[in-house]
Amino acid sequence: MSNITLVIDDALLKEARIKALKHDTSVNEICRRAIEQYVGRGEDDAERRVARLRAGFARALPRTADAAPAWQGRSELYGERMQELDKRRRQ
Repeated sequence: MSNITLVIDDALLKEARIKALKHDTSVNEICRRAIEQYVGRGEDDAERRVARLRAGFARALPRTADAAPAWQGRSELYGERMQELDKRRRQ
């Protein structure tokens, strides 16, 4: 791998370092990704977002085929909530 030297405003670099820390990455990684995108070798932002969403969904969904999905849909959720409210009203 090669190293490069950048000339960048001190305040801008400080902001980049703070933001990188918040996102658990480094300024080096941000620069590498930007160059990959520039030359067309890296995933674009939308592809990365979709990949992260899919990974999150995979963690949220049950692991076995016979288990009910974690999200039954809005109407199912609404029905459950209405049943809870009816029970409370009757008490």
